Amino acid sequence: MQKEIKSALEQISRNFLALEEKADVIEKIANIWIEALKCGNKIIFCGNGGSAADSQHLAAELMGRYKIDRKPMPAISLTTDTSALTAIGNDYGYENVFSRPLKGIGNKGDVLVGISTSGNSKNILEAFKTAKDMGIKTVAFTGKSGGEMIKEADITLNVPSDITNNIQEMHIASGHIICGIVEQHFFG
Repeated sequence: MQKEIKSALEQISRNFLALEEKADVIEKIANIWIEALKCGNKIIFCGNGGSAADSQHLAAELMGRYKIDRKPMPAISLTTDTSALTAIGNDYGYENVFSRPLKGIGNKGDVLVGISTSGNSKNILEAFKTAKDMGIKTVAFTGKSGGEMIKEADITLNVPSDITNNIQEMHIASGHIICGIVEQHFFG
């Protein structure tokens, strides 16, 4: 068992060293969030499964606090309202579970962050199309290939892995880095 644990930790370490190549993308995303928040806009997150949990986690870091005790920053995850998700999924199709609420709460100048390990989540792709029509910037967090989202997003952080759990580890770490930069900018 020790051999498997050490092997997994070595793989995670290699992934994070490779993620360093994306430092410029991480910085650009942080600046997009900062600009939106400066203008009184909000950061909106969405994702499926583990990525839904990550979207909730990152929204909570902005609304609550990351490292600094400070005022909340406007952020929300579209994954938290099960009544809306199931009603929209039932009445309009699962591909619309994020685009429909985005039409209701999104405003020009907001930022939509779609998190998908494959980069091919149809409901996020639909939300990106809606966002573009509304003047909302789109940020994709994906795996190595970027999937279809790389074509639709204004900017994509396609982390250097094709393995779901490793992608998720890098997504949450990158999100934490961005939250830290944003928090420091406004409250440091």
